[in-house]
Amino acid sequence: MGNTALIIWVSLLRLVGFTQCYGGRDFNPIKLLRQELSEQMSSDVSKWPTTFSLETDAGQFSPVYIGPQGGLREVDKIGSLPGQPGEVDFDQYSGYVTVDPEAGRALFYYFVESPHHSSTKPLVLWLNGGPGCSSIGNGAMMELGPFRVKNDGKSLRRNRYAWIKDANIIFLESPAGVGFSYSNRTSDYKSSGDKRTAQDSYTFLVNWRERFPEYKTREFFITGESYAGHYVPQLAHTILQNNKYTNQTIINLKGIAIGNAYIDFETTMKGAVDFYWTHALMSDEIYNGLASNCDYSTLNLSSKECLGFVDKANDAAGNIYTYDIYASLCNSSSSSNSVSAFDPCSENYVHSYLNNPEVQRALHANVTALPYLWESCSGEVNRHWKDKPLTVLPIIKELMESGIRVWIYSGDTDGALPVTCSRYAINKLGTPIKTAWYPWYTQGEVGGYAVGYQNLTFVTVRGAGHFVPSYQPARALVLFSSFLDGKLPPST
Repeated sequence: MGNTALIIWVSLLRLVGFTQCYGGRDFNPIKLLRQELSEQMSSDVSKWPTTFSLETDAGQFSPVYIGPQGGLREVDKIGSLPGQPGEVDFDQYSGYVTVDPEAGRALFYYFVESPHHSSTKPLVLWLNGGPGCSSIGNGAMMELGPFRVKNDGKSLRRNRYAWIKDANIIFLESPAGVGFSYSNRTSDYKSSGDKRTAQDSYTFLVNWRERFPEYKTREFFITGESYAGHYVPQLAHTILQNNKYTNQTIINLKGIAIGNAYIDFETTMKGAVDFYWTHALMSDEIYNGLASNCDYSTLNLSSKECLGFVDKANDAAGNIYTYDIYASLCNSSSSSNSVSAFDPCSENYVHSYLNNPEVQRALHANVTALPYLWESCSGEVNRHWKDKPLTVLPIIKELMESGIRVWIYSGDTDGALPVTCSRYAINKLGTPIKTAWYPWYTQGEVGGYAVGYQNLTFVTVRGAGHFVPSYQPARALVLFSSFLDGKLPPST
């Protein structure tokens, strides 16, 4: 049974929508699948939350912790990174922001300013999902950051499609236990969940803005992918609530964009099964068996019959790279140093690079000498995830009604959280269409397809898998620029 073919079923049958970034090193999906289904069969699904809520009223909101930030910006500035190509025309910073002094909980960030008019460009926060995956190792080093790690694991090359062309970008490793982020109270690693992650990320932003005060009034956007389909709207919701009820400085939130996102359990299940069947990755018999025995709307997924058809579907798909069903697996012949061509072995290069002590010193990382290696994704954080609502659609609807720009985008070859999942989730919102479905273009070719809804935009990226900027960097940059401009992608 091929391990990559199983990832989709792990991600779907775990009711938090587990989506492990870049597969995770030494990831055993067969074992995890059985573990998760066993938990589901022995638990009371009626007690699981249906959506995210801060569970407070106006009288209970209070300002968050703000620590001393004087002089820390200068300390965080990066001189240069090992293997960095020549002189760079932008400033970069990295370091820690304490979000809970009592627990000694601190989040690690990497911040890159735009090389072009950074003083007028918006501020963007990028979040990878998991839950438990690194936004620095994945988002910054393999997707949209200024550099990509070469296949020697020691040197860097410029990413000419980096999103810093249009914005100043923060990459945040959240929650504590992910990447270089840590807590002195190690029990925190086994008690993370959606609510604390949103609150810690908000506290990070408030403190980070004290460290970089020129960004306090800057237009602010939150972007991310995968399980960040939870993180991003939940953080946006937290910002809006705190903007309204506390005396903290207002965060000028303008919009959110989530890619190949886990949004809603029911539509994720249905969308994934339909995608696999329509892309010839399972037989009619298996598809019909899943449809007959796995009830997505009532969460009746743990019956013996349902599990049997899940196992058959795993076998039927074979050993494919689920995050892009048409991509090659990582092997010696698939290695590449091209920015425009996806390299399935990228995670190995990044793992070597970020575990280099010289690199960690340059990044001001691992200052507490963590007793484990930096990893793309934290299995411990993921396994012990707590609160995990089944849907964030009510939050997305709230953001739309608040005038926040909402974009949902999907690479159309992703098998982990396929484009069908996004389409079904949007249909569930029932929001009217303003601009009908159309092909959008870049470099003289169809870049994907787009449709404008009332207060929401949906965009597909042609030929992209789960990590859109990795597979189609030029198209991803056009999409990002359009999002920031508040305009639909170009029709010609």
